Amino acid sequence: MARLLIVHHTPSPHCQEMFEAVVAGATDPDIEGVEVVRRAALHVSPAEFLEADGYLLGTPANLGYISGALKHAFDSAYYQILDSTQGRPFGAYLHGNQGTEGAEKAITTITTGLGWIKATEFVVVSGAPTKEDREACWELGATVAAQLMGE
Repeated sequence: MARLLIVHHTPSPHCQEMFEAVVAGATDPDIEGVEVVRRAALHVSPAEFLEADGYLLGTPANLGYISGALKHAFDSAYYQILDSTQGRPFGAYLHGNQGTEGAEKAITTITTGLGWIKATEFVVVSGAPTKEDREACWELGATVAAQLMGE
């Protein structure tokens, strides 16, 4: 069975709404053969990155950058996963009340360094998530999970 690892930092109600929509998409009953593992960014282990076949990353954009928690997750695992996770698909969702460009660039830089493959466009939300934003998060989760079916 394929494994999808959702690594998230969810400190606010808006991030929680987005996280729940991503999980709902990834665990849709039509997606079979994919185990979805959810881990807070401060608690994910390098082994969990290694055991996963694909990734979803969730973070607020704090001061224009990814959360310290998500950065810590990568700092703690980077060299252990560098050569072993190349070619795996990933997606990301970000919430920011101001510019998110720095956070988007950070995720792109980190995942490019790891050799991960962007499965779909990032979902970026400012302010309270709308119905359309939650649907985009659902689609993000479903898209990455569906790519892992049959692995």
